[in-house]
Amino acid sequence: MDSIDLEVLKTCDAWIRAGMACELVTVVKTWGSSPRPEGATLAIGGNGQVVGSVSGGCIEDDLIERVQREGIVRELPELVTYGITADEAHRFGLPCGGTIQLCIEPLSARSRISELLQRLEQHELLSRQLDLHTGEVRLETASPSQQLVATEDLLLTVHGPRWRLLIIGAGQLSRFLASIALGMDYQVIVCDPREEYTNGWHVDGVKLVHAMPDDLILDMQLDSRSAVVALTHDPKLDDLALMEALKSEAFYVGAIGSRVNNAKRRERLKEFDLSDADLLKLHGPIGLYIGSKTPAEIAISILAELTAVKNNVLLPAEVNVAHAKAAMA
Repeated sequence: MDSIDLEVLKTCDAWIRAGMACELVTVVKTWGSSPRPEGATLAIGGNGQVVGSVSGGCIEDDLIERVQREGIVRELPELVTYGITADEAHRFGLPCGGTIQLCIEPLSARSRISELLQRLEQHELLSRQLDLHTGEVRLETASPSQQLVATEDLLLTVHGPRWRLLIIGAGQLSRFLASIALGMDYQVIVCDPREEYTNGWHVDGVKLVHAMPDDLILDMQLDSRSAVVALTHDPKLDDLALMEALKSEAFYVGAIGSRVNNAKRRERLKEFDLSDADLLKLHGPIGLYIGSKTPAEIAISILAELTAVKNNVLLPAEVNVAHAKAAMA
C-alpha cells in the first residue's frame, strides 16, 4: 500500500513514460482553514484524469475543467492562488477567508520523477528543488526536520519516509500494522529473532530483520521521529527492547497485552535502569478503545493512538483502553 503522495509520483512517472502530457500540482501555502496541508500533491493528465488531492474537490474540478477545455499548455511552472475573494472562497469550497496557493508544474523527463522514485525505493529522504523560472530540478539528501520552502524562484519539497516504525514480532497483527503504516508514509522495520515466525513472513516494502530487538534498537539510534511497538507477548524479547526504547528519544513506545500483563510488565521494567519519566512514556495496554477484536481492527486502534501522540493531540481518558475496560467492569 503506497501513501497518497507516492501514488501521485508513480502515476506521474507512468504518464511521462507513456508520452502523456501531465502536470504535478503541489499545495505551496495556505491561509486560514484548508482541507489539505502544504506539500499535498495531485497529478493531472492531459485527458483530465487526476490522482491525489489538493482540496475538498472543488479546486480539482476547476483544474480538470481547464485541462479539458484548453489542454496542458504550460511550458514552465506557475504559482496559482485560489480563494482570494469571498466569492472565490465560496466557489471553490474553501472556508470563509481561506486561501490556497498551488504550484502547477508541467512534467517531462527532465522533471526527474523516475530518478526520485528509484531513490525513494532505497528509503532515501530527499529534497526536490524546482527552479520556477526554468523548470530545472535538483535532487539532494534532506534532513528529517526539513520542510517545504517556496519563494518566487524556488519550490523545495521533501520526499521519503520521515517517520520510522519498528514492530517487534512477526505475526498476523504485524502484517496489518505494517501494511497500514506504509500507507501513512512510515519506513517500517519488523524485527523477530524466532525463525518459526519469520519464515514465510513478508509484506512488500517492509524490512524484516532477524535479530534481537534490543540490539537492533541500539543500532537504529531512535530519534524523535521513531516509534516502537512490541507485539510478541514474550518478556524475553519485549522487555529488553522496551527498556532501550524508553531510554531513547522515540516519540511513541507501546506494548500489547492485557491490563494485568501490562501492570506486571511495568513492575519488571522498574528493575531496570529506568526513571519514572521513562516509564510514563510506555503506552499499554496499547491502542485506543474502539471495541477492536480482529487483527485489522487492533492495528487501526494502535495506529490511531500513535498518530494522536505524533500530532500532539491530548486524548480524553475515556478512549484509553485500560480506563474504558475498567469502567465497563
